[in-house]
Amino acid sequence: MASSPSTSPVPQHRPNTAFRALRGHLSPGEFAANVRRSAREIGEQVSCDARYIGRVESGEIRCPNYAYERVFLHMFPGYSLTDMGFAPRESVRGRAARARGARGDGQAPRQSPARSDDPALPQLPPFTIHPDSTGLTEFPNCPEYDEESDVLRRAFMTGGPAALATASLSGAAPSAWAAHPAPPTAPGHAHVGATEAGAVENAVRRIRLLDDRHGGAGLYRQATGSLRAAYELLDTGAHRQAVTDRLHAGAGELAISVGWLAHDSGRYGDARSHYAEALATARVAQDPALEAHAFCNTAFLARDAGRPREAVRAAQAGQHAAKHLGSHHLLSLLALREAGGWAGLGDRAGCRQALARAQQLFAKGPCDNDPEWMSFFGEAELEGLEAQCWSALGMWDRAADHAERAVQLQDPHFTRNRALFTAELAGDLAAQGEPEAAAAAGSRALDFLGPVQSTRISAMLRAAADRLRSCRGAPGVAAFLSRQAATA
Repeated sequence: MASSPSTSPVPQHRPNTAFRALRGHLSPGEFAANVRRSAREIGEQVSCDARYIGRVESGEIRCPNYAYERVFLHMFPGYSLTDMGFAPRESVRGRAARARGARGDGQAPRQSPARSDDPALPQLPPFTIHPDSTGLTEFPNCPEYDEESDVLRRAFMTGGPAALATASLSGAAPSAWAAHPAPPTAPGHAHVGATEAGAVENAVRRIRLLDDRHGGAGLYRQATGSLRAAYELLDTGAHRQAVTDRLHAGAGELAISVGWLAHDSGRYGDARSHYAEALATARVAQDPALEAHAFCNTAFLARDAGRPREAVRAAQAGQHAAKHLGSHHLLSLLALREAGGWAGLGDRAGCRQALARAQQLFAKGPCDNDPEWMSFFGEAELEGLEAQCWSALGMWDRAADHAERAVQLQDPHFTRNRALFTAELAGDLAAQGEPEAAAAAGSRALDFLGPVQSTRISAMLRAAADRLRSCRGAPGVAAFLSRQAATA
């Protein structure tokens, strides 16, 4: 990845020739496509592109994260990470850093980010998570809070990945950002390059990773500073059109990600504003992929906020924007958003037609044109969104059937979605008149409300509890009601 001009020494990386040999005659882009296909074969989600392959081969990535490790081992049976040219994990992060901290020598874990040394650039504040305020600590009741989640949490607690912030790239501390925000930059007096564009893009990826595991309630406020600074970078401008295009797309995707954190936290007004900002950015940049994404999330928000007709219109506008993008799964998701709007209007025929269209498009399968942000969209999501449609129409038996399938199909890595679909199942079973099964599902969902902080999921469990109060004598109901009340 290119960086801004700098007179400071840059870290020297040893090229990973072993990994380069594994790529063979394929281009970095073609090899990245193979990585994404292999990930889908084993139910993994990785956002691999040519830039990532270049960082590996240059030696900048000394050891892949756990998701990439699983994919690479699947692609090259019989090879170990060291056979592929990677360094042992303990030599890169984790044990050595913890040992230094345990000795009390005050040394922070070494970071080797790309650098941006232009002092005139706006700074993206490091995205730090504090376990005492967000609950991102250890939760023995939730088996999905695994080693990979813990690695992500530690990365944020120790200052966040460099890609999340230009401030991190230049070594600025979080306290410095809070006390002395970057001054406005006069046009033409700073150089925004590929390093800054990459910082914004990776901010989006990291926010999505943590949201998949923990929900939006504990992440929203930390992410808004990064969004503000991303737009400052965009206002500063870049000399190359390719970088400007990346900044527009990255800032727009970051606005959607932050908007989703607000949405999941019940801050509907903030979410609406962020989605509108993303849509405006898409229109300015003439970016139909970003426009489709913004309309997709706007439709989802409108449904949750009780504006079903707006949900239908936004979903249809998203389908119009996406029609030439070559992604059947994106069109499937937008059809599901439309179905949710029709369900909210009580229009069974419109809902059924949109659901049928979504299923037909989904059946065409994933492809390389599917947007990176759609890594969550699989069969479990399809079932879960259909369950929500039937629930809105009051067809509780069908809703419960689809919700149960969503729970069974959901990949364990998407902890927040497992909590969501289990809470949906609890509510559907309670409305269906199955109090014992509803209480059991509700109790399982409560097990997630340590690592997962989602106002939306909490509200769903509260609604399920309200339906079960008259059935307190049924087995398990009283215990669930007591736990739910304590959690609330």
